[in-house]
Formats: sequence, C-alpha cells, structure tokens
Amino acid sequence: MAVEDDGLRADARANRDRILEVARKALTADPETPLSAIGKAAGVGQGTLYRHFPTREALALAIYRKEISAVAALASTLLQEHPPLEAFRLWCAQLAESSAMKRGVAKLLQGATSEHDEREAYQQMVLAVHSLIAACQASGAIDRGANADDVLMLLGVLWQIPSHPGRDAQAARIISLIFRGLGAKD
Repeated sequence: MAVEDDGLRADARANRDRILEVARKALTADPETPLSAIGKAAGVGQGTLYRHFPTREALALAIYRKEISAVAALASTLLQEHPPLEAFRLWCAQLAESSAMKRGVAKLLQGATSEHDEREAYQQMVLAVHSLIAACQASGAIDRGANADDVLMLLGVLWQIPSHPGRDAQAARIISLIFRGLGAKD
C-alpha cells in the first residue's frame, strides 16, 4: 500500500478523515459524546481511534485545525466562482456556520491549543479575509481602507452567538451590519 507525504497509507488516512468527520458532527451536537461512540460511528476500533488521536483534546484540536483550514481555503474557491462581494458574503455565512463546531469543542480546545496553534489559525483567517477584501475593493464593491485584522475581529462576533432558533437570522443581520460598515455597494 502506498504511503503519502503525511506518512499515512491511504486506508489509514481514510480512517483518520472518517473519524474527524464523525467526531466533528458528534461533538458539535453533544460535546460529551464518548470517544467509543465516535469510533463505533466511524467504523473503527478503539485502537485505530487512539492511534490517530491519543486524547480527546488531540481529537478536538485536529477537528479545529481542519475546520479553520477548510474555511480559510474556501475564500479562494468562492472568489473563483462568484463576484467578489457575493463571495465575501458566502464566506462570512460559512464562518458563522462553522461556529457551531467551535462551540462544540470549545472546552476541549482550551487545554489543547497552544499559542502557536492560535497564531497559525488566526493567520490563515487573516489571509482569507485580506484576499476577499482586496477583491471587493478592486471591483469597487466596498470602500477602500478596510483592514483584514479589524474585519476579522468583527467577524469573530459570529462565533459568540449562542445556539437558539433565531441564530441564523441573527448571524445574517450581523454580517449585513459589517458589510454596511465596509460601504458595500449592492
């Protein structure tokens, strides 16, 4: 069986990815989900689960890293497929949706993330926001002068919205306010 750049065989990588996906959904729904239930739902034994993720915190950190990378990478995909302002709005909506995952693993992340992890995640997000802002400014869709760090700080509010029936509508209103502040021209 071939070994890839990350040192994992294809079957081991598939197991790891399946565990991460099952765990993301399970821990988002119930942060207290037992690891045994996650392994069973992913179709792997306890040995496989613990070989990839020796602790609950290691699993939460891997979920967090994967989610941040996916949301950050989405910016360039959306910019290729949509006009800049629409791409930025769609990206913000995805950021708001990913907040449910972060809330689900928040307690576990407190002890698992290092300052380096936090800086790395933040840098990925700043670069994504910067690319979206630059595209919007170049197209004239928003005013010039927006700072990616500042906009990301405002967008961080989306991760603070508690779960409730009107959560999506509240996130949409907040995103709309942010875009008005950026001088969005619809």
